Amino acid sequence: MALAGAAMLPAAAQQPIKIVTLGDSLVAGFNLSASDAFPAQLERALKAKGIAVEIANAGASGDTASGGLARLDWSVPSGTDAAIVTLGANDMLRGVEPKVTREALTQIVSRLKARNIAVLLTGMLAAPNLGADYGRAFDAIYPEIAAAQGVLLYRFFLDGIAADAKLNQRDGIHPTAAGIAAIVVRMLPKVEELLAQVRNRRG
Repeated sequence: MALAGAAMLPAAAQQPIKIVTLGDSLVAGFNLSASDAFPAQLERALKAKGIAVEIANAGASGDTASGGLARLDWSVPSGTDAAIVTLGANDMLRGVEPKVTREALTQIVSRLKARNIAVLLTGMLAAPNLGADYGRAFDAIYPEIAAAQGVLLYRFFLDGIAADAKLNQRDGIHPTAAGIAAIVVRMLPKVEELLAQVRNRRG
């Protein structure tokens, strides 16, 4: 009976939703096994809820927002339904002018939208040592782009993780496997909103 029911579903409903995670080392899984990286853990969490997805890891350690823009077309291939964009941490760590980061992220989001790819933008917050002016300019990038472009926003990728030594590697920057698991739990509701957008577009 289950097979018969599945056969009656529209073809689009049976197809896995294809997601690309475009990002830096936080996505790539710095010092982690591929199975412990964010894309793999997120895919497992969604499949455990009965959601058919395929999540590709397009993370590149050290990448800036401008670097992500430069490789956008081949990192997010044809047939992608949704993208989770996690870029900007390296811009902040290097003190890149916020307007440069803003322009690159704006282009990434607008180009993905033009390809009918649903977008979830995950934000980053500036370190306090960069100063109040830099912090205000940098922190505003993500919510303002999300509002202007009409895409989903997860305010801070490392929310609840950044200050917890138990969930970070010895460098204090990159999450452990347990840290990534905690991020997935926190972000899951927003990712499910992203998937709902894809389903609505499929009809």
